[in-house]
Amino acid sequence: MNPIRLDSFDVFVSIVRCGGFRAAALERGVSSSALSQTMNALEETLGIRLLNRTTRSVSPTEAGQRLLERLAPALSDIRLAIAEVDELRDTPSGTLRFNAPAPAVDHVLCPLAFAFMEDYREVNIDIISDAAVIDIVEQGFDAGVRFGNQLAQDMIALPLGPPLRYAIVASPGYIKKHGRPQVPHDLVRHDCVKRRFPGGTLATWRFTDGKDEIEVTPKGRLLVSSAHNELQAALAGRGIAHVFDDYAQPHIRNGGLVELLPDWSPALPHWFLYYPSRRLPSAAMRAFLDYVRRYDWQART
Repeated sequence: MNPIRLDSFDVFVSIVRCGGFRAAALERGVSSSALSQTMNALEETLGIRLLNRTTRSVSPTEAGQRLLERLAPALSDIRLAIAEVDELRDTPSGTLRFNAPAPAVDHVLCPLAFAFMEDYREVNIDIISDAAVIDIVEQGFDAGVRFGNQLAQDMIALPLGPPLRYAIVASPGYIKKHGRPQVPHDLVRHDCVKRRFPGGTLATWRFTDGKDEIEVTPKGRLLVSSAHNELQAALAGRGIAHVFDDYAQPHIRNGGLVELLPDWSPALPHWFLYYPSRRLPSAAMRAFLDYVRRYDWQART
């Protein structure tokens, strides 16, 4: 048997985890053909097929699945050993991968990452915008950003950014034509911009005046899947939108939008940056965590 390169096993795990050669190639920054050649060489050396390949999907064979089950903990140990060696480095370096919903990316993670990269020029940042709740360890991320109620128990979490709130907004033209709702229940008679979450559920709008809590299922002709599109619709006079205050404030200040029902807008909890408690952070990750703890969000606001 010819010698087997250890990185071939890492390539195999990446292909299975990403669900195909193309996605794994994008993640690793190489070509699909290079990964295909690596897999062909590995299968030829082992004398057994590890992957079922079709034009639409890639999945492990029985032999591939057995190998995968043994490789995952071994590769995790190797990465941990590398991280421990990295502890000895004086200068943080390498790539940090983050997974976060779009609003957290736009208003918290990107500003933080941009400032961090200015001070730590040997650290690369890879940010994936994704609202789905995932296993960041299995997906190869160093950390994620979510609300506190979405975190697994084996995670360490740090508050990230200032407290949040939603804003109900509409254009002056829409208000002139359709009137202004005075209480949350008035919204059922308005054309609201609905939003679908990644899992397929539709967003409901929650309100409180400090005493009563009200939940409204918005009704309207337009259904979108992102806060950016919801904001676009409101600016275009298409209806009333329900977006994070950070998205709305610039347009409220310049007169493009008007905030509705401000006394009914509840404060929300912080975002949290979370990372696995069982993994030793690299020097770059430790530097980033320290940076988060020192970052002055109030001054930024």
